[in-house]
Amino acid sequence: MAPFNHLYALLFLVTWVAAAPPSSHAQSALPVEAPTMAARVTDGDTLFFAELEGVEVRARREFNNRWQEYRYDRLVRNVRRVYPYAQLAGIMFREYSERLMELETERERREYISMVEEELRKQFEDELRRLTFSQGIILIKLIDRETQHTSYQILREFRGVFSAVFWQSLGRLFGYNLKTGYDPKGEDQQIEEVVQLIERGLL
Repeated sequence: MAPFNHLYALLFLVTWVAAAPPSSHAQSALPVEAPTMAARVTDGDTLFFAELEGVEVRARREFNNRWQEYRYDRLVRNVRRVYPYAQLAGIMFREYSERLMELETERERREYISMVEEELRKQFEDELRRLTFSQGIILIKLIDRETQHTSYQILREFRGVFSAVFWQSLGRLFGYNLKTGYDPKGEDQQIEEVVQLIERGLL
């Protein structure tokens, strides 16, 4: 069992920012245009040419020992496990931020947040509680990547300073730091590499 029910499912993924996928909207049929190609005439011959998308060629990763390979494989599994939640957090953070700005009173904001929390808790709480400690740490980092806000900043913005300080203090007791940012060129370089491979469909 993760500490304190995995810090209450990572504060229910930083109090509700990771939600369900955005609702799909029906799209009207659009006219399809025939593709065109560039061409030039050289010595009486018409030569067609096109600019092709770049192809990334990556060498097979080599490891110094089996332990290093095991740690990398575990990192890949953990990132793949939590990255979808971080993506959803980014989408919902933007959507809910816009919605909250439209509400005129603090009471309306509180009621809206409570309604959303209840809906999301029913759907995702059990799933989030099954995250491991390592996955929780990676998720906190990836939330910062996707929202450009640390988990602490999100809590402070939507729940207030007292709530943010309380959960940060409690989190530190169990090894979490909600102020953890994302450093893709430093200590989180391997995580960033894995994320990019996922985004390109290579993992």
